[in-house]
Amino acid sequence: MSSPSRRLQTKPVITCLKTFLISYSLIFWLTGVVLLAVGVWGKVKLEAFLSLASDQSTNAPYVLIGTGAIIVIFGLFGCLATCRGSPWMLKLYAMFLILVFLAELVAGISGFLFRHEIKDILGLTYKGALVKYNGTSAQSQTLDTIQRTLECCGSENYTDWAKTDYFKSNGIPKSCCKESDHCTSDILKNLDKAAKEVYLVGCFSKLTTTMESNLGIIAGISFGIAFFQLIGVFLACCLSRYITNNQYEMV
Repeated sequence: MSSPSRRLQTKPVITCLKTFLISYSLIFWLTGVVLLAVGVWGKVKLEAFLSLASDQSTNAPYVLIGTGAIIVIFGLFGCLATCRGSPWMLKLYAMFLILVFLAELVAGISGFLFRHEIKDILGLTYKGALVKYNGTSAQSQTLDTIQRTLECCGSENYTDWAKTDYFKSNGIPKSCCKESDHCTSDILKNLDKAAKEVYLVGCFSKLTTTMESNLGIIAGISFGIAFFQLIGVFLACCLSRYITNNQYEMV
């Protein structure tokens, strides 16, 4: 049994750890809410973007929704464990944070190591979407939205459209036009004339160039988020140890 004076001296330390851990758990919970919201939004709005070359849907939104839901639950669990001052609950919370850290670390390293393979797959997917473009299907409308939003045309550049069946009868899609009023049928069927009216940079080329130029920043943010979990592990383990060693009971 620890003396009353020692327990009195320990109370401020435990209170401080409790405050920091609750604050951390709330931030952790908020990241779960963000992931959940992005997953739902991705399911509603972006699923077609990720399935341009096939009729099958992607599981990416479900992964985000599931991950976000789990983080939300354990974020609340962390707050409850901190308020109750239960050592076993705090240890369980720390174990979960370690699993999250390892999962994020493995995902980040895998994404970096296989970035070229991922890039090649995305490139083939986009080129497949160009070949299947007919101007009316859901996939075609998605491709039009991408070109208008990113202000780009084709995969690598606007000349990619010349290799498609759609170009032979209709020319380059109007979604490539800088100003739709200036794009007539004759201009869109002529690559030389179209060069003055359409976006010259390809969508896939523009996206990958932007990502590669900011690869260091993206990697830093990703690993920063992963190591953020270690702060929660440290706080949870410290609080659990103080409570156990000093037999401190939260009121």
